[in-house]
Amino acid sequence: MNKAIIGKKLGMSQVFQPDGTMVPVTVIQAGPCTVTQKKTVERDGYEAIQLGYEEVPERKLNKPQLGHLKPSGATVKHLHEFKLDNCQLKVGARVECDVFAAGDYVDVTGITKGHGFTGVIKRWNQHRLKETHGVGPVHREVGSMGPISSPSRVMPGKNLPGHYGVEQVTVLNLSVVKVDKELGVILVKGAVPGAKNSIVYVRNAVKK
Repeated sequence: MNKAIIGKKLGMSQVFQPDGTMVPVTVIQAGPCTVTQKKTVERDGYEAIQLGYEEVPERKLNKPQLGHLKPSGATVKHLHEFKLDNCQLKVGARVECDVFAAGDYVDVTGITKGHGFTGVIKRWNQHRLKETHGVGPVHREVGSMGPISSPSRVMPGKNLPGHYGVEQVTVLNLSVVKVDKELGVILVKGAVPGAKNSIVYVRNAVKK
C-alpha cells in the first residue's frame, strides 16, 4: 500500500538500540493531515490525493482557499499532492503518523537551508588558491575560468559563486526507527533536508 503524510521537522536526536548501538534520528511531527482532494483517472487522467496540514482559523484563509477546502471540512495552511495508486482514502479522511510503522522505508522531501550568495569554496567544495607570493590578494576566488585564446569565453556549466540553498531535495530510503502516536512523531534514521520547523513530505520509498 502506498502511504504518505505531511509533517514538520523538529530537529535531530539519537536512539539507543538494545545492543547499545547509537542511531542518529530526525524527529518529524507527522500529521494529523486531512484528505482535501482526490484525483481520479476518469476525471483528471491520473490517481492522486491532496493532503492538508496544520489547522488555522478560517479568518486566515481567503475565499478561494475556503471554497477549495469546503468539501473536506478542513481549514489547513499547507497542501501537497501525492501520487498514490489504489488509495482507498476519501475526501475528509484523517491521516495520522501511525500510517507508518517501525521498519518501514520512506523518502523525505524538504527545502534545504538558505545560505544566501555564496562563494565557490562553500557552494561547490573547490580548493582555495595557494598561500604564496604572487597569488592573491584574494585566496578564495574562482581562479582560472579557461584559456584566453580559444574559446575566449566562459563555457556553460562553469561552477561560479551564486545563490546557495533553498532547493527541493529528496532523501531516499530512510528507515523508520520509531513511531509515537501519542506525541504524533516519526523518528527517521539519518538527516533530512530543511531547517527546524520546516515542512517536509514523507512517503513510502519508491526504489526500495
